[in-house]
Amino acid sequence: MSFSVLIPARLASTRLPRKPLADIRGVPMVVHVARRALLAGAAQVVVAADDAEIVAACEAHGIRALLTRTDHASGSDRLAEACGLLGLDGDDIVVNVQGDEPLIDPALVVACVAQLRARGDCVMSTAAHPIDTQADFANPNVVKVVLDAQSRALYFSRAPLPWWRDGSQPGTPALPTPAPLRHVGLYAYRAGFLRRFPTLPPSPLEGIEALEQLRVLWHGERIAVHCSDALPAPGVDTPEDLERVRALVGR
Repeated sequence: MSFSVLIPARLASTRLPRKPLADIRGVPMVVHVARRALLAGAAQVVVAADDAEIVAACEAHGIRALLTRTDHASGSDRLAEACGLLGLDGDDIVVNVQGDEPLIDPALVVACVAQLRARGDCVMSTAAHPIDTQADFANPNVVKVVLDAQSRALYFSRAPLPWWRDGSQPGTPALPTPAPLRHVGLYAYRAGFLRRFPTLPPSPLEGIEALEQLRVLWHGERIAVHCSDALPAPGVDTPEDLERVRALVGR
């Protein structure tokens, strides 16, 4: 089951400056991400960076890295360029592992690849897990996804989705059954589609929700979703997140 992992890495970050190079037990965060991805058995793991300093840091730790343009609007655009540089196209499978996920579960990467391999009707796959608290269900920073009968995404939203019409009735549980699903931001793509993605006009829904994956659905393509019972490991968005992950790495 051959596949490539590409890790977009951008030096500028508003909440955590120079995030890919953040030190975690003496190793840059993006290198931790790449090492976790290698455990998934990828044919190659490549960091797609916007700065030569990231490339140098990766290479110093034996991780392959490419220098990509600095003007990409999103990580998907950066990975599309990387696909071209690496000669990946057609049905080659590419996994986008975010550069701020130093505890990413290799098994989840494998599951997303297997899901896409099995679904010739889909151009992408991603992951989700059940929401178990009302706070997460109501939190706009927790992205929700609803599925069809074949485990393909119908819609992604920051709103509580699906809306539980009778949820406010006395005596009802805090959450509907079956449990709503939290989207996990891990993506596997067919490389041909990933290279085409930046040429697709943005969706109005994408702009409203600030969710890039809605562009895929807007243009009639399908996304397969792997549902996992396990909570995802914490990522790093803020200095507080970084301290939490530093405490967890190496346990």
